[in-house]
Amino acid sequence: MNQIESYWAKFLEETNTPDQNYTYWHFELTEKLANELADLVMQGKKQATASSIYSYESGEEPMPKVGDLSVITNWAGEPQCVIETTSVQIIPFLDVTFEIARLEGEDENLDSWREGHIKYYQQFCKQLNQEFTWDMPVVFEQFKVVYR
Repeated sequence: MNQIESYWAKFLEETNTPDQNYTYWHFELTEKLANELADLVMQGKKQATASSIYSYESGEEPMPKVGDLSVITNWAGEPQCVIETTSVQIIPFLDVTFEIARLEGEDENLDSWREGHIKYYQQFCKQLNQEFTWDMPVVFEQFKVVYR
């Protein structure tokens, strides 16, 4: 049994949760940011994430839905916590307000949120032979930590 499977089994046992499908993943495309964002989740500051719709259209990841459980890892793949999806909205990038963006716990204003996310989306979209546009649909997923 690998580290993530062991962590999941411990979560199920300690919380009396019935076994079910789950995903596991880390945030971002770099070690530094992946670890920083996992820490923000653990501190309760990061309660949402905004993904490009292209990550789900490619079929590599399932579209999140309310009630989904995920193991959040650091860059090295070490489990940090289990989150439960509480809300999923699909919003054009241009229509993301700071009221929504602040739930990600990363930025002090909408301009810095946009700057960081445009950079991320441009890198991510390039990997999928897509292009970032201001009207690109963003999958905005809110979550809560249910196990540490």
